[in-house]
Amino acid sequence: MKRIDLFITVVLIPLDYLTLLVAGWLAYALRFSPIFANIRPVTFDLNFTNYMSAVLPLALVWILVFAVAGLYATQRQRLATELTRVILAVSAGIAVVLAIAFFSRELFDSRFIVLAVWFISTVFVMFERFITRTIQKKLYTYGIGVNNIVIIGTTDTGKALKNYFDRYPRLGYAVSAHYANFNKETERRILELKETNKINTIFVVDPNFDRVTILRIKSFSDIEHLTFQYSAELFPSAAVVPIIHMFAGVPVIEVPKTPLDGWGAIYKRGFDIFFAALLIILSLPVQIPTVIFLLLEKQGGILYKQERVGQGGKTIKYFKFRSMIKDAHQLRSNPDFLKEHGNMRAGSPMFKLEKDPRVTKVGAFIRKFSIDEIPEFYLVLMGRMSLVGPRPHLPEEVQNYHPEQKKVLTIKPGITGLAQISGRASLAFDEEVRLDMYYIENWSPWLDFIVLLKTPLVVLLQTGTGKKRL
Repeated sequence: MKRIDLFITVVLIPLDYLTLLVAGWLAYALRFSPIFANIRPVTFDLNFTNYMSAVLPLALVWILVFAVAGLYATQRQRLATELTRVILAVSAGIAVVLAIAFFSRELFDSRFIVLAVWFISTVFVMFERFITRTIQKKLYTYGIGVNNIVIIGTTDTGKALKNYFDRYPRLGYAVSAHYANFNKETERRILELKETNKINTIFVVDPNFDRVTILRIKSFSDIEHLTFQYSAELFPSAAVVPIIHMFAGVPVIEVPKTPLDGWGAIYKRGFDIFFAALLIILSLPVQIPTVIFLLLEKQGGILYKQERVGQGGKTIKYFKFRSMIKDAHQLRSNPDFLKEHGNMRAGSPMFKLEKDPRVTKVGAFIRKFSIDEIPEFYLVLMGRMSLVGPRPHLPEEVQNYHPEQKKVLTIKPGITGLAQISGRASLAFDEEVRLDMYYIENWSPWLDFIVLLKTPLVVLLQTGTGKKRL
């Protein structure tokens, strides 16, 4: 999902809320205006302050009704469909408000106000949605927030989609290229488009492609972090939770990589910010003495800084409390050092020593209780990492990944994850990747909560190799 689509979806919430408040205020003003008061005198006492104090929370209830009605869906929908939902949602909202107002009848003795709120809210919200979508489409016509796609296949469906998107740029789709087949040359050209940010999505429209080719395209899209969509005629059965679009009368199915999209991403980011800030505050009594002991140890600074690979394969500036001697990183490529100490992860992209001689005395202690990773909470606040997710690995390690293993780069790296609570360093790399992929494909708020709840228990009851302490 493009950021502009997500941004507009989020902005609709406060806009709807303000629109409902304005509708409530206008309904009150009209009822007490001379025009209507002369036609039907006001026979009840309704103070404006008391009235608005009731409207403010009721508008929030109305927003919840809107959410249930699908007015904040992250998938794009036709304007006519959205406006129809607005009418139904406003009507359902007023029914809920009336049900609540039944217990506070003194505030709503005026049937005029109730009917006026319903009518004005319907008109105002529809107008607000129309203006918002018009602005969004205007941005698309200027190329802002456009979803750049590559169509693969030379069928009539592919030609129809290309002509349709070219004719209607306001839909937010731009065809960057159209290839007949998927081969090494096509891969090379797509990668060139990716380097210049001219591709977000791959459309497959040829039902004559064999299964191997389709899976190769899907695997390629996962590795390169591109959205994969295909014509409904291509596969008789879709993904577990497919997203269906309709373009030029052609049903197109999008295969989502993870539930961590749309509102999932918004929730996770808010969750990360809140709990990272809380954990930073709670860990201050541990951070301060750690800094002091590291300064006294004089091994090259408080923090160990390096580049790691983050979401989408992009490098991030990473740091944690220093736990090794100065220039320890260089020893991992020293043949004599490797010959003497070996590598627990030999045969995989990872490097791990059971009894690492590079670790200092202070480092051994803070590693034992994962204190060295506390600075990662600051990386979470900065948006480089998440509290839960795959561990961030070094660029030279990622270069040795098998293509299918690069799917772990779909989301932000995490401080902890399923691998960390399932054996920590004792897990084989392939098993770690399998757990990370399961997390990416089956994410839920509850899963994050369970992982965070188990992490301190694992730290206290297990060593870095996954064996229980006696």
